[in-house]
Amino acid sequence: MSKLEIATPTDTTIVVTRSLNAPRQLVFDCLAKPELVQRWLLGPPGWTMPVCEIDFRVGGKFRYVWRSAEGADMGMGGQYLEIDAPDRVVHEELFDQDWTGGRTKVTTQLTETDGRTLLTMTILYATQAARDGAKASGMTEGMEYGYGNLDVLLAELA
Repeated sequence: MSKLEIATPTDTTIVVTRSLNAPRQLVFDCLAKPELVQRWLLGPPGWTMPVCEIDFRVGGKFRYVWRSAEGADMGMGGQYLEIDAPDRVVHEELFDQDWTGGRTKVTTQLTETDGRTLLTMTILYATQAARDGAKASGMTEGMEYGYGNLDVLLAELA
C-alpha cells in the first residue's frame, strides 16, 4: 500500500501526494459522491462521519461533521471553486474551530498512469503559522488513515 508523502514547498503550502490503485474516474467519484465520501473520509479509529452534505458543482457548498468515540464533534464546511472532472477540484474550507487561522484553499489533482491514480493535494494556508500548526496537529496521520479506508473502498468498487 502506498503511503502519504508530504512536502512544504512554500511558507504557506503543504503538498500531499498519495498513489491509489484505481482509475482516475473511480477516485474522482469517491471525492464527489457523499455516499462514497462518508465511507472513507474518516479520522482515526473510533471516529464516524454523521454529516456529509455535498452540492458538487462550482459554487456548491459542502459540510462534514466527524464524531469521536467520546462524542466530540469536529465540523468543517466549504465551497467548490473549480471542478474539471475527472482531473481537478479546487475548493475552500474552514473548520468550525478555525484552527487553521482562516479559510484554506485546496487544489486536488488526479493523474492516471497505467490504471493507477496519483492524488496530489495542494493546501494553501493564510499564514506560515497556520501551515505549521496544521502540520503539527497530526493531520497527516488522520489523512493516511482515511486514504487507507479509500484503498479498501476502491478495491471493493473495482
